[in-house]
Amino acid sequence: MIKEIKIDDIKELFLKRDEDANKGDFGKVGILGGSIKYSGAVKLANMSLCALRSGCGLVRVIVPKNISSSITPYLLEQTLSPYESLEDIKKSITGLTVVAIGMGWNYDEEHLSILEYILTSFEGNIVIDADGLNTLVGHLDLLKSSKAKIVLTPHLKEFSRLINLSIEEIEKDKINLALSFAKEHHVILVLKGHTTIVTDGVDVYLCKCGGAGMATSGSGDVLSGILAGMLGYLDYNLLTISGGVMLNGIAGEIAEEKNTDISMIASDTIHAIPDAIKKIRI
Repeated sequence: MIKEIKIDDIKELFLKRDEDANKGDFGKVGILGGSIKYSGAVKLANMSLCALRSGCGLVRVIVPKNISSSITPYLLEQTLSPYESLEDIKKSITGLTVVAIGMGWNYDEEHLSILEYILTSFEGNIVIDADGLNTLVGHLDLLKSSKAKIVLTPHLKEFSRLINLSIEEIEKDKINLALSFAKEHHVILVLKGHTTIVTDGVDVYLCKCGGAGMATSGSGDVLSGILAGMLGYLDYNLLTISGGVMLNGIAGEIAEEKNTDISMIASDTIHAIPDAIKKIRI
């Protein structure tokens, strides 16, 4: 099945919550990234804020200890978990529902070891983006052996690296290539673009929302944060992931209307998430 998803399809994901609810009902999300070369402090903070704005109960930002002071000023509702070793990371991800991984990395053998550990040991939901995807290149076998439920969020260039085809080749057959990849590697693939393709290897949802104002640094991080947040309390399936893509796109449209396609920045999308949820609920 190939279907263009609409707002009516995702309303059930954004129902009002029970008045007796508490934060423990909505999942614990870890945002794991950063490096001494590319601290990514603001982006990591934005991702964690997106996750909270999208409804999860708690967010833990997991970063190398030597950059923890650079991100602390940007965190309010989130908690910080610095690490110096893989053993520290093991402790940091204990009890989490979701781990989003890769922002602010560069390629490093240590990062490959971290990614391999999480993919083979963590049994929750994993969102891999940015340099997490680049670290995965040449190691796709890790996906098949994983105990986790995995979402990959590449743009075309990142997908090109993953499957070793040119962007021009991918453009000719995007849907089938995305389908085949998701099926072979047992993941939900979010192939970002003007029309974002979301597939679990069986069905495809096409998400046609957003605007030119979202073509700015950090927009992909916003989407990954939203997906991580929603996976904290919703089922891992094609509808949940497509709902996150739509929430991101609708928030982007609202932000662009306010800030213009020229002046809009990624954090404008974050601020528009509440209004996007209201729009979906109407």
